[in-house]
Amino acid sequence: MGVKQVKVDVNDLMVGMFVSGLDRPWTQTPFPLQGFYIREAEEIRELKAHCKHVYIDVSKGSGSVAAKLKTLVKATAGPRGSVAPRTNKPKVDVAPLKIRRDVYNEKVPLSEEVNNARQLHQAVFKSVGEVIQQLGSGGTVPAQETKRVAGQMVDSVLRNPDAFTWLSRVKEVDEHTYSHSVRSAVWAIIFGRHIGMAKKDLDVLAMGVLLKDVGKATIAPVLLEKASRNPAEEREYQTFVEKGVAILRKTPGVEPRVISVVKHHCERVNGSGFPQQLRDDKIPLLGKIAGIVTYYDETTNPRGERFPLSPSKAVAKLYEHRDREFQEELVVEFIRAIGLYPTGTLVELNTGEVAVVVEQNFERRLKPKVVVVLDSYKNPLSSPIPLDLAEDDRRKQALVDSGKMSFHEVDKIEIAQDLEPGSFDVDIERIRDLYLAQHERVGKVKGLFSFLKRK
Repeated sequence: MGVKQVKVDVNDLMVGMFVSGLDRPWTQTPFPLQGFYIREAEEIRELKAHCKHVYIDVSKGSGSVAAKLKTLVKATAGPRGSVAPRTNKPKVDVAPLKIRRDVYNEKVPLSEEVNNARQLHQAVFKSVGEVIQQLGSGGTVPAQETKRVAGQMVDSVLRNPDAFTWLSRVKEVDEHTYSHSVRSAVWAIIFGRHIGMAKKDLDVLAMGVLLKDVGKATIAPVLLEKASRNPAEEREYQTFVEKGVAILRKTPGVEPRVISVVKHHCERVNGSGFPQQLRDDKIPLLGKIAGIVTYYDETTNPRGERFPLSPSKAVAKLYEHRDREFQEELVVEFIRAIGLYPTGTLVELNTGEVAVVVEQNFERRLKPKVVVVLDSYKNPLSSPIPLDLAEDDRRKQALVDSGKMSFHEVDKIEIAQDLEPGSFDVDIERIRDLYLAQHERVGKVKGLFSFLKRK
C-alpha cells in the first residue's frame, strides 16, 4: 500500500490537505510533526514562508489541490494577499527558549543500560507508590528516597532513553497515579535531555513530576475516577495542587524548586489553568514542561477510558494547543524530542504489515527499529521479522545512488501510521520483555519472537 503523493505549489494549498513532505529538511521549519493536516490558514502562511512546494498525501487529505483552495486562501487573506492570522488566538508573551544542542551526545547501547534501568524502574515505581500510600494513611512523604531514585532515573535516561521508555511504556498494574507519574517523568527527562538542560535542573524536574500528584491522596477516589465533573466537583478536584504543595512544604528535604514544579504544572500560558490562572512567563519553565508532559501522558493513557489516543494523534492534539495553553516553542521541541512513534508504539507499515517500535533512531526519528509481527493481511507471522528502517533505507538508497536500481524499484519501507492501542491482539508487554531479555543476554534468541497472544 504505497503513499499517494502529489507535488503542490505552496500557493495552491488549502485547509484539510495532509502535508507528507517538504522541499527542505523538516528541522529547518517550525513544523515538528513531519507529516500533518493543514488545519488553519496561518499554517499555510508558515509553509509559504519556508517552502516553494510541498508534497500532499491525497489518500489522507481532503478537497481539490487546485482552484477550490485558492478561493479559500483568498477569502482569509488580508492586504496584499497575506493570510490573516487566527483571530481567536490569545496573545502569549514569553521569552525565547534557551536550547543547548548536542549536550548529551553519548548514548550507551541498550544492552548496557537495560538491566540497570529495569532494577531502577522497580525502585522508582515502589518509591512513588510508597509516597501515595503513606499520605493515604496519614504518614509523611519519604522525600530522600524519592530524590535519590529521581536522580538515578535522570542518569539512566541520559545514558539511553529507550531502556526506561520501554519499561514505563506498558501498563502492568491498575494504579493510574503511580504509572502516570513515572511515565510523565520519563517524558520530562527525555525532553530536558533534548534541549540540553543541566543535570541539576533535570533532577529537580524529575522529582517534581514524580511528586506532582501527591495531593490527590487527599481527594476522594470516586471524584478522581469521574470522567465528567460538575463545577463544584471540578473546584474540589483542582484543590489537589494546593494540597500537594502544602504537604511538600511540611516535608523535610524537598527543595523549593521541586515544590514549584508541583505548584505550577496545571497552569497554562493563556491564563486558563489553575490554581492561580498565571500567564506567560509568570509560569516557571519547569512548570511549563511538567504541564506539557502531563497533558501528553494523560492523552495517551487516560484514566478509566478504554480507547486512548495513538501517540501521533496525541501529538497532533498537543500541537493544536500551542501558543494557547502551552508555549509554542516548548511544544515544538517536545514533539521533536519524543518523536511521532515512541518506543512500544504499534505501527502499520506502507507494506500493510504491522510492527512494534522497539528502538529509536535519534538522527532519523521516522526510521526507528521495529519488529514486524503481522503480515499484510494482519495475520500473525510464524517468524516475525526484526527490521531497522534506517538501515533498510540506507541500503536501498545506495542501490539508487549506484545506478543499480531506480527510485521506483527499491520499494522503501516506511511507517504509514501508528495504531490505537489494542487495535490488534499483540502482546506488547511480552514483546518488551523478550526484546529486553535479548539485550540482557538472558534466554535464547530463538524465543524472541513468541510474542503474540493466543486466543
